[in-house]
Amino acid sequence: MTPHSHKGDMPRAWVVDVNMGYGHSRAAFALKDLGGGHVLSANHYPGIPAQDRSRWQESRKLYEIISRMKPIPVVGNFLFEAMDYWQEIPAFYPRRDLSKPNAQLRQIFHMIHRGFGRHLIEKLSKHPLPLVTTFFIPAFFADYYDYPGDIWCVTTDADISRAWAPLDPKRSRIKYLASNGRVVERLKLYGVRADHIFLTGFPLPKELVGGPDGEVLKDLLTERLCNLDPNGIFHDRYQRTLQAELGPARCRRTTSAHPMTLTYSVGGAGAQRALGVKILRSLKSAIARHEIRLNLMAGYRRDAIVYYRDAVKEAGLKKELGEWVCVPEHASRADYFSDFTQTLKTTDILWTKPSELSFYCGLGIALVMAPPIGSQEEFNRVWLTYVGGGVSQNDPRYTGEWLFDWIASGGVARMAWNGYIEAPTHGAYRIEDVVLGRQSEIHPLPLIV
Repeated sequence: MTPHSHKGDMPRAWVVDVNMGYGHSRAAFALKDLGGGHVLSANHYPGIPAQDRSRWQESRKLYEIISRMKPIPVVGNFLFEAMDYWQEIPAFYPRRDLSKPNAQLRQIFHMIHRGFGRHLIEKLSKHPLPLVTTFFIPAFFADYYDYPGDIWCVTTDADISRAWAPLDPKRSRIKYLASNGRVVERLKLYGVRADHIFLTGFPLPKELVGGPDGEVLKDLLTERLCNLDPNGIFHDRYQRTLQAELGPARCRRTTSAHPMTLTYSVGGAGAQRALGVKILRSLKSAIARHEIRLNLMAGYRRDAIVYYRDAVKEAGLKKELGEWVCVPEHASRADYFSDFTQTLKTTDILWTKPSELSFYCGLGIALVMAPPIGSQEEFNRVWLTYVGGGVSQNDPRYTGEWLFDWIASGGVARMAWNGYIEAPTHGAYRIEDVVLGRQSEIHPLPLIV
């Protein structure tokens, strides 16, 4: 394995994800510039040993099956709660020593002791660039098998379980790029050395930020606020603040170049896809009147794409399919992440479970939260509410009523603004600077927990 990329740029680091769900891959995609445009999946790369592939596949299949079964009364909840207990995040308070390894971590290292991941690290060691991974297990591989380069681990939630830190955190070489202040403090409780923790924020796509000054982000936010504040209530109350942050020229704009747009995003396991159909049915009349555009992002799952397109036709919106109701299909996972980024340029409201997408409120996109799935998403929900960038969904059957009431009041514009002001926006840039050891142009983040 040699440093290369499909863009022809030489990588400055190995960017490694695990393509289980979308969260870890989404973070890695935002860091693709570090890898010369290339992201390597630890569970799916050329030459991976059959035994390693099997270990990853078993874990992935179990998670996806149980996640999809969660909506099933009694049985689904029982199975999911059993799995969630395995990776539970303990209460933060009272502050105490949480460095003792849990059962999940011991099981992971049992497999590593038997050779799990050795092949990957031997391959990467031939060209020992800094290794930047968005999942903890590849970091453990590198640490255990004495990878000759620096080892960096990017956290992808607002709080993390003990499994993210190795068996012996004090002696480990792994350095962490923390998504928020709570993760910084959590890692310390798990025994990670303070000088191995860097507060960077979650990596958001550079295409949606536009450099250290965030000029692209400000332009896109201006468009959103035009749509999200049709009665001018938010603009009237925050006029001076908006002008100071966005500039008078942007604040003179009163119309958006795109229609009001809601994007509903399904996770990688395909859970909660039925919620998208409830949203579609409730917004049917508004879509037909061209008052709102709906994107149903089914991800890289052909069955979910067919499911949504059939639902659009059953709702009598076949003529609107492709323009006012969009169900995009993607040729690959990489195309999905690229297309998703483009879709967000004209998205005003993002409706999704509080996954890693919670951090996307930093782009000035208002978030409506579907019910969380798993312990880490509960913590993401609390964090998103805390920064004011999102709110839990109301009854989806009546979306066409409460959502437009929220918009008319200026409340959704306020959520978009809160996310932009309070949540980190430049995580990808900070991570690059830290990994490459260069002086950063980006202001440091406050330790908000």
